[in-house]
Amino acid sequence: MDKRLNIGILRETKNPPDRRVPLTPSQISALEKSYPIVKFFVQPANLRCFSNEEFEQLNIPLAEDLTHCDILMGVKEVDKQTFIPGKVYMFFSHVGKKQPHNRLMLTAMSEKKISLIDYEYLTTEKGQRVVAFGRYAGIVGAYNGLRAIGIRSGSFNLKPANQCHDLDELWRGLRLIEIKSRLKILITGEGRVACGAMETLNTANIVRVKPDQFLSTDFDVPVYCQIGPGDYTRNKNGQNFSFTHFATNPQEYVSTFLPYTRVTDFLITGHYWDPRSPCFFTKEDMKQPEFRISVIADISCDINGPIPSTVRPTVISDPFYDYNPHLETEQPPFLKPDNITVMSIDNLPGELPRNASHDFGMQLMQNVLDDIFTGNESNMISRATIISEGVLTGYFAYLKSYLEGKS
Repeated sequence: MDKRLNIGILRETKNPPDRRVPLTPSQISALEKSYPIVKFFVQPANLRCFSNEEFEQLNIPLAEDLTHCDILMGVKEVDKQTFIPGKVYMFFSHVGKKQPHNRLMLTAMSEKKISLIDYEYLTTEKGQRVVAFGRYAGIVGAYNGLRAIGIRSGSFNLKPANQCHDLDELWRGLRLIEIKSRLKILITGEGRVACGAMETLNTANIVRVKPDQFLSTDFDVPVYCQIGPGDYTRNKNGQNFSFTHFATNPQEYVSTFLPYTRVTDFLITGHYWDPRSPCFFTKEDMKQPEFRISVIADISCDINGPIPSTVRPTVISDPFYDYNPHLETEQPPFLKPDNITVMSIDNLPGELPRNASHDFGMQLMQNVLDDIFTGNESNMISRATIISEGVLTGYFAYLKSYLEGKS
């Protein structure tokens, strides 16, 4: 590729607003030095975690009109009214599961002959994602759950994560609290999100224990346990657990999660859930006297999915609600002790936008952008391209009826 390549950084348009960026000012500056043919332009924005001045100080021009750009990069879904025909867009589109609220956005992109590269599907040949915000979702989700524990018990107070300047300030506040109760915390999942949640719990000096200990032992100190699908499901036919088989045939498994509900106080969900997978527990299970969970930080946030109390996403400015299991309804947060307090923010990394943006940008630089900037015929880029010049690619042909509004 020898012609100049103009890259536009979009102003985020999703509401509630997101303050993250796909690349930080210093990363853009470094990329322009490494790739002389590449020039960046940034749409001005007042709410972005990096100010307009921080870009200008590094001689990165601000431009409201990005029609001269070849590739437009954002973070979250883009307002369909702002699409520029014929361009290549890169952002998290959230259409791969046929999400109803984003269908018209994809339709507009198709009509305008746009190409869409979705970050979520940038993977290795083995299917491992190469860029993600999962670590920060886990860090902040677990932190918010601990904050809910403090409010419910009245024993400690944590500053809202979005009011912390960065991760260092969040860690400093977390190290000051003392959790005196015999709190038992459970984390589901084995990926970036779960690892991020464990960072938070480790910083709070909470002790990690094994699943069999967690299920059978009462401790004098707060503890946590991490479990994966091999711990909370079993094959219907009695076959030994295989993650590969589970990932491709989740409908052939049943939940074995119920024993954990009887010993867990605080549940943190960091798993990936397929709609064909079994639910963790039911609304009826939540009504039983032995159901012990009182706080759920549902980082996965699958609405009406495996966690019945997750009835809607919450927002950074209003992160909690109560779920009354007996009435099966939402109530104001911290209303009464018998309720279950739920945190279900679906853009958690946005609470630490500077740190999350830096890490995300580094992943793009290390794993993705060389293929983009050099025009390399990359299988990874092909796998992540949902539509090419308005047409669904072979990987995403299953979205045809969704795109046409028939499913």
